[in-house]
Amino acid sequence: MRDSVIKEITKLAIHDNRVYLLTGDLGYVVLDEFRNTCPDRYINVGIAEQNMASIAAGMSHEGNMVFIYSIGNFPTLRCMEQIRNDICFHKSNVKILAVGGGFSYGNQGISHHATEDIAMMRVLPNMHVYVPGDPVEAVYCLRDAYAYDGPCYIRLSRGNDNRFHKDDPVEGICKISEDGADIAIFTSGTIVSEGLRLQKMLNVKTTKRAVLFSVPKVKPIDKQKIIEVALNAKLVVTMEEHQISGGLGGIFAEIFSEIQGKHALLYRAGLNDVFSEVVGNQDYLRDYYGISADKLLPVIEKIIGEID
Repeated sequence: MRDSVIKEITKLAIHDNRVYLLTGDLGYVVLDEFRNTCPDRYINVGIAEQNMASIAAGMSHEGNMVFIYSIGNFPTLRCMEQIRNDICFHKSNVKILAVGGGFSYGNQGISHHATEDIAMMRVLPNMHVYVPGDPVEAVYCLRDAYAYDGPCYIRLSRGNDNRFHKDDPVEGICKISEDGADIAIFTSGTIVSEGLRLQKMLNVKTTKRAVLFSVPKVKPIDKQKIIEVALNAKLVVTMEEHQISGGLGGIFAEIFSEIQGKHALLYRAGLNDVFSEVVGNQDYLRDYYGISADKLLPVIEKIIGEID
């Protein structure tokens, strides 16, 4: 995913001399293509993410489009004041690329678990937020962010991601499966792989039909699409490697609270007001915190039984 995004930024930079890329002293192999192609527009600011955010804001006010790149929490939580005051308040044309969203760096511990970033980014006025689920969605998000004259946050995985799209056009909410819609599963990020497993398991083990959606564009979100699904399904499930407060689940809860008339029940899978204190690889942590398909299946089956 990250390689696809850097490749796309490099293509844009070749034709648009406004495009700069700043890094916080990492990503050397990943960023080599841009650095070698546009060396005058590549800057390593060192391990100084707060400075990087402010530098990018200043450069944007000279007419540039500046991408800043670092790991998960470092270009986000570490420099919230600079993002809020220097970038968002002035609607600076700065695009934040955070690699290693959710549990991607699971073995590195809580300092590297990006599980509050979406909530913090989406609350900021003027900020657009993207959480792609595969390389195809990542390129869509990059292009959409490029077209927007203002701040954007794109949350990426570490790389080597499965591809779930073929040649279909990607939108803010994408249907991944074509089955019926008694149960609608919505995912953001690479946990789409677990969403697909859950959808298939439900279709085999229950009489209800499940459909899967990926949500690469979290803010602004396609509110009408969500309402349409909620009015026709019996159960909506959100899945994310993030706190359910303020993340995808929080967004859905906000939208559901405004729907007039009878609508689907909502179940939100994610971290529920706890820190991810356990260390392990991504699959292990998904399972430990109850957001793997295996752990969610009995929970959803129980809810289905109560609905019936």
